[in-house]
Amino acid sequence: MNTTLSATPGNIAEYSLNWPGTAHGSTHELVIDEQHIYVTGQKMDQIAKCDYKGQIVDYYKMPDGSGPHGLLLDKHSRLWVSLEFFGLVVQLDNWGKIVKVIDVRLFAQGTETPINPAPHGIGLDADGGTIWFTGKRTSTVGKINPDGSVEHFQLNNLAALPIFLSAGADGTIWGTELLASAILNVSGEGTVREFKISTSNSRPIAVIPDPSEPFMWFTEEAGVKIGKIDQSGKITEYPVPALQKNDILAALAFDRDDNLWVQVYVDQNNPNPSGYDYILRFDKSIRHIEGSDISGVPFSMHALPSRGTVMHRIKMDHEGNLWFTEMMTDKLGKITL
Repeated sequence: MNTTLSATPGNIAEYSLNWPGTAHGSTHELVIDEQHIYVTGQKMDQIAKCDYKGQIVDYYKMPDGSGPHGLLLDKHSRLWVSLEFFGLVVQLDNWGKIVKVIDVRLFAQGTETPINPAPHGIGLDADGGTIWFTGKRTSTVGKINPDGSVEHFQLNNLAALPIFLSAGADGTIWGTELLASAILNVSGEGTVREFKISTSNSRPIAVIPDPSEPFMWFTEEAGVKIGKIDQSGKITEYPVPALQKNDILAALAFDRDDNLWVQVYVDQNNPNPSGYDYILRFDKSIRHIEGSDISGVPFSMHALPSRGTVMHRIKMDHEGNLWFTEMMTDKLGKITL
């Protein structure tokens, strides 16, 4: 491969989120509109609202112990958040107040206490109005219809731990099963398909659509690979050129020029040797490679100023720059392109 290493890149900046209270090390999801970036602090029961300069505009306080995690903006630009610990998905107004509550708990026949599926990731359907959520605790995927009704679909893999969802070009929803090492797919009617990744214990994290082709791309945390899956379920894996054996992956995103960016960081459960946390940029030609050999694809490594970050998510804003979260350092990062 052709590579360059940027150890202290001038185009990467980090901004401390300065969460209120004493909890820390729990900065998770982010979603971006034309002016702001919204970030969840799960253990803090807060959502931070930042501008494109990385400055904090406001904090939205969620109920104590609710565990806000997943975020999305629907086609009406309304902000939704999953309160994972409460089994709720809620809509917020422009001031961060909860204005609609959707109870996504499972009410099983013969039981008095509803089961909290732990709605972890939430994803927007291709229609822009239907919201999907992962039942992390129950190996289910759920759907909130525009009328507010809720449906649950059981995965075949037990203890799958579904964590992330994204709409595909085919109009269905795709997701990752962290413990089952599989990619899930659910149609609007609830037909479930699951596709096993060849690499054992790969721990897929995030899955996103290709900018124009009928593929989904995903990251493997422990497999240290990126993967591509077509609509029939055919998977191609590509080893990531990690610097160290204890490097693992987080999420991925395409930029405005269709180059692919992938988060890599030192596993804090296996922190020795210490090293850089960095983001890989693969040239857009990776999207059209035949087979699994990407040795001819140019890439660059962009080291973060901080270490021990445990990066979590990365997304593009409306100006073409990339923003990412650092879970353990409680920072919001920006790559200016």
